[in-house]
Amino acid sequence: MIACILVDVKAREVDRTFDYLVPAELEEIIEIGQRVTVPFGPRLIMGYVLDLKENTEIGKLKSINKILDITPVLNQELLELGKTLSMQNTSPLVSIYQAMLPQALKSKYKKTLRVKDSTKLSLELALRFNKFGLLTYDDSLKPYFKEIKKEMLEGNIVLKYEVSQFKNKSYLKKLKLINPEVMISGSKQKAIIEYLKTNQDALKSVVMKDLNTTASPIKSLVDKGIVEEYSEETYREVKSIYGIRKKEVVLNQEQQVVYDAIKKQLNEEKVFLLHGITGSGKTEIYLNIIEDVLASGKEAIMLVPEISLTPMMVSRFKGRFGDQVALMHSGLSAGEKYDEWRKIVRQEVKVVVGARSAIFAPFTNLGIIIIDEEHTSSYKQEDSPMYHAKDVALERIKHFRIPLVLGSATPSVESYYKALYHEYELLQLTHRANHTTLPNVYIEDMRFEFQGGNRSIFSKRLAELIQDRLHKKEQILLLLNRRGHSTFVMCRNCGEVIMCPNCDISLTYHENKNRLVCHYCGHNESNPTICPSCGSTHIRYMGIGTERVEEYINVTFPEAKVIRMDTDTTNFKGAHEKMLFDFEQNGDILLGTQMISKGLDFPKVTLVGVIAADMSLGLPDYKAIESTFQLLTQVSGRAGRHDLEGEVVIQTYNPDHYAIKHAKHHDYEAFYHTEMEIRKLAGYTPYFNLVQIILSDKDVKLVLKHGSKLVLHLRKTLEGNVTVLGPVLPKIARINNYYRAQIIIKYQSSNNMDEVLKNIYSEYSVFLTIAIDKNPSLL
Repeated sequence: MIACILVDVKAREVDRTFDYLVPAELEEIIEIGQRVTVPFGPRLIMGYVLDLKENTEIGKLKSINKILDITPVLNQELLELGKTLSMQNTSPLVSIYQAMLPQALKSKYKKTLRVKDSTKLSLELALRFNKFGLLTYDDSLKPYFKEIKKEMLEGNIVLKYEVSQFKNKSYLKKLKLINPEVMISGSKQKAIIEYLKTNQDALKSVVMKDLNTTASPIKSLVDKGIVEEYSEETYREVKSIYGIRKKEVVLNQEQQVVYDAIKKQLNEEKVFLLHGITGSGKTEIYLNIIEDVLASGKEAIMLVPEISLTPMMVSRFKGRFGDQVALMHSGLSAGEKYDEWRKIVRQEVKVVVGARSAIFAPFTNLGIIIIDEEHTSSYKQEDSPMYHAKDVALERIKHFRIPLVLGSATPSVESYYKALYHEYELLQLTHRANHTTLPNVYIEDMRFEFQGGNRSIFSKRLAELIQDRLHKKEQILLLLNRRGHSTFVMCRNCGEVIMCPNCDISLTYHENKNRLVCHYCGHNESNPTICPSCGSTHIRYMGIGTERVEEYINVTFPEAKVIRMDTDTTNFKGAHEKMLFDFEQNGDILLGTQMISKGLDFPKVTLVGVIAADMSLGLPDYKAIESTFQLLTQVSGRAGRHDLEGEVVIQTYNPDHYAIKHAKHHDYEAFYHTEMEIRKLAGYTPYFNLVQIILSDKDVKLVLKHGSKLVLHLRKTLEGNVTVLGPVLPKIARINNYYRAQIIIKYQSSNNMDEVLKNIYSEYSVFLTIAIDKNPSLL
């Protein structure tokens, strides 16, 4: 038997299967979708079984070393899905399969040196080998590399590659009484026997705690054959502060119409765009539809855009569906992710709630996929493999012939365009579910504030409303989509700006660390007290970030309890959940970046303040205006969702911009039509398809040289109706000492685009790093 193996190497040169002989003892065990270890060159590496056959044209075959899985980790649907995505996204197939699996199933490679005759080595190196002649090969051996290389060439030292896995399963140690009649003299051992007579299969840790004893008397009983100690596999518990929230809601008339429309087409391949204003009750519709899906014996995937939203959503889902819910997102440990994944594979759960990666949940009888806040850019993976969860969902519903529901108060213009032209079915919720009204929105022109002598971070209106809400014991959300204390640090004497040594960007000052940090490569350095250029001590901190706003609030409103949420404060496990819970219970002001802008539902929040609404309008990105409108509309929707009325203050230096004006009136339709006119004139999506090609290397001349060659090649190869622009260096041309050149392809239709892109990826990846992104979220 011959197995076709895709090896675990992310390189285009080996992005194909290789034939291996299946040893006779493995022929009854091996299956498509399993992982195996195979010899590849001088080492053993992991691979995936993609096919089994009886014949091959290859003469002499190597044999499979061993099988890593009893049952396949990838089912047939996911294997085919991976091939489709690899072709669509020009990503190595193995990188797609790696994205589908939990970290615990990914292999790590250990390099080991084995010496034949240690007497031939220097004393220092010989002493490093253990009694079996083995030594782990790592950077600590750098002083001996020359000697090791010499001994390897002479055959005295052999380098071995070993494939191992991360720690997988979790076990509990239990005790069982198997021979109680044996006479024992020790009092502690007697106590253990008596305990186990009434507590059979007790946890070892519980026995030790209850009897205040150590492991020693237990070991003695095990050695005597009186007690059996055994391990039982268990799942790591994903704990939540929120617990389980049961909430019974009767659908209103508008919700019922939407629910009925989806329900009657549950057995069809169909895409619904659910456009519902903030607070219109989309989640309750999701819950009711999933309940119907589960009643029919099928399964459901529910995607949310932010880790911070997942625990709150899971508490609602577990309140409705109990233990049938699994959780998948990047905030879980490797072990927790593996356990949740196993629950799905073993068909112990029927619903998955999670962020982007949950779209690959290995269900075999899917009934529906729901993507909440479908417009959010976090559904797009920006590094290899570059995939969008929405594109993956569209492929999966084809296989299962089921519906996909895209929900949002501010749908992407591409989705809304498809709905208006009947590629998707448009469903609408135009009123809040509990009959409350949308909040009043005030636009504060910060130019007039400045001219009137107000030099503070807050406009006069926002400061007064904050004080009012604090007095009333109501809650406030403040949004500033920039972390850190100051945007950049400048010398007032010579104008020098402290730049990152690795990137073409200024360093951001973080006061809590008193350091300057690059938000691109992670470089950090101490805060200067004198200018590195002219030696002046006149250092000025320019711009504002969330740290600086927090500092200002603590001075201006000392009685307020402020909780700051950004990537600096949420970098530990469970941080999002803890902070949101703390705010809900006893916080006054929640200050944060875009992670607080959507999906949150706090009854006492009656004021939302947006501190710098036009911050993103000037970004060199054709979606910047749409993103600004979505951010403003979404965060405005956090106010006044329950019994108390809400107000929103948007601070801006550009009050007449159409994104801000339409956000003030919660008018998605008006924004959509204005934005579409501009997109049409500029030749952007949805009127044109876009491909972004990024070439990167440490040598900027090499990047531009190959970029120019590639543009000429594309113009010659692609059809005449295709426009190729570039190469150009983007605004931030260098990141982590790599220069980047960008090429943009615009087209409405092309017969050979996928083939051309795959070929140029193979050809140019030999010379430099190339990344190809179809319909990118950023340009």
